[in-house]
Amino acid sequence: MKDVIIIGGGPAGLSAGIYAARADMQALLIERAMTGGLAASTERIENYPGYPEGIGGPELMSKMDEQARHFGLEVTNTAVEEIRKEDNLFTIKTEDGELQAKTVILATGAYPRLLNVKGEQELLGRGISFCATCDGAFFRNRSVAVIGGGDAAVEEAMFLTRFASRVYIVHRRDQLRATKIVQQRAFKNDKIEFVWNSVVDQVIGEDKVAGVLLKNVQTGDTRRLDVDGVFIYVGYQPNSKLVSSLAGLDERGYVITGEDMATSCPGLFAAGDVRRKSLRQVVTAVADGAVAAVSAEKFIAQG
Repeated sequence: MKDVIIIGGGPAGLSAGIYAARADMQALLIERAMTGGLAASTERIENYPGYPEGIGGPELMSKMDEQARHFGLEVTNTAVEEIRKEDNLFTIKTEDGELQAKTVILATGAYPRLLNVKGEQELLGRGISFCATCDGAFFRNRSVAVIGGGDAAVEEAMFLTRFASRVYIVHRRDQLRATKIVQQRAFKNDKIEFVWNSVVDQVIGEDKVAGVLLKNVQTGDTRRLDVDGVFIYVGYQPNSKLVSSLAGLDERGYVITGEDMATSCPGLFAAGDVRRKSLRQVVTAVADGAVAAVSAEKFIAQG
């Protein structure tokens, strides 16, 4: 029996683990893959306090993991298949058996949204990627398209210029949504070309990506853009399926919580990108995790 089981090993989950372990709670963090979450695949994080020159995403998450384990957090790697609540206790069914806990912190994050266009499913992993840090080196001296206009899209586009000969940023509007400082850097980069007011209508290719068919949202005209890779950054879908029958979700599937990270299910808390919030960044995920752990501790103390 655990006091708290934390599901997800990204910034929110690791932060919750640090606070829970330091509070001497019997805490277990379950992560199906490597700890770090999406932050670990970010080449550089410049807006996390304490690092004036920025810090690599993998390095930052490695430090968080090390710190959590230092305080005694137990971490196991397995996939969670189901969460049930019976007699005020939670049963977590995993690939390796069942576990029980007094409280649960859901920190499962979100996964990239697809474009849902022709050719996308067939070419996933064959030139279509969601991680420039992971796959950028495969496109050395080639041309790639980055789909999106937010911080993630523009920052990853700049990273890709280290390898690609040409990077096209395809955005459905006529101006970017990224923060001003990020925009300014991109506009100054000679390797980046912007394709405004356009969406992908089709990903072209047989065994691998050969190009994209773009549609102008204002005129309806289409044209082919020859590229060897497509990197998609058009938002995220929350990993909230595990609690869809336990907690309230909003219209987009994000878990609804209060400021104490409590959901509509007593004893179940949510933290990080999986919950409804106005800003999804590493710094806010870390804050969520800390609040969730303290709230879980108070919940247990109140009986």
